[in-house]
Amino acid sequence: MSHQADNKLTLRRDGFTFKQFFVAHDRCAMKVGTDGILLGAWTPVSSATRILDIGSGSGLLALMLAQRSEPHVQIDAVELDSAASDQAKENVASSPWADRITVYAEDIVSFAETRSATYSLIISNPPYFPPGIACGSAQRDQARYTTLLTHEALLRCAHQLLVPEGLFCVVLPVQVAEHFIPLAQQDNWHVHQQLHVSEQEEKPAHRVLLALSCQERECANSSLAIRDAERCYSTDFQRLTKDFYLFM
Repeated sequence: MSHQADNKLTLRRDGFTFKQFFVAHDRCAMKVGTDGILLGAWTPVSSATRILDIGSGSGLLALMLAQRSEPHVQIDAVELDSAASDQAKENVASSPWADRITVYAEDIVSFAETRSATYSLIISNPPYFPPGIACGSAQRDQARYTTLLTHEALLRCAHQLLVPEGLFCVVLPVQVAEHFIPLAQQDNWHVHQQLHVSEQEEKPAHRVLLALSCQERECANSSLAIRDAERCYSTDFQRLTKDFYLFM
């Protein structure tokens, strides 16, 4: 579970400093952002016995779930991009949970072909968009677009690796989720929990956090505004993220 905050943690420009760990992300296409932090703070971990982070990037989600889960829980993080996976390994090595997290520099499709269904929780902040206007670097294109990892392939891999009673958690833009959910349902997934996130109170939701299950369950729907009417962080957002943000 939680370690005491490390007083040696200092603010650095090449990454993001949390209360208990630091994430360097200067060699990663996708930087630490609110989407990932929300997903890592929200994802249910109480029943987790073994966790898989698909498309781990800097290792953010693996580290957040290590902080939140029981000390015996082992976490595997899979990242295709070599620069990002190397940085994730460094972030893990310098964290309090180096003995619990293993980073694999591998394609998740190949990874799934050589593993059995042993994970009780799978988490992913996946590529959002179909191929479109190039981002300017192949590394960032790979992280943002579904060219190399389609949502169909992601769902299939999660199905292969998840135990029957397990959960698969993702964060998506609202418009993307409208297509992702029916796609998942066609593959016999069921939405177990759904959190609609808006930037501010009274604004429409722009992100959806999903917890999917292979077993049919009643869906729990909720919502969260990041900021209140005064543009300050909302009470709900602070409550969810207070164990991670330094100044929360």
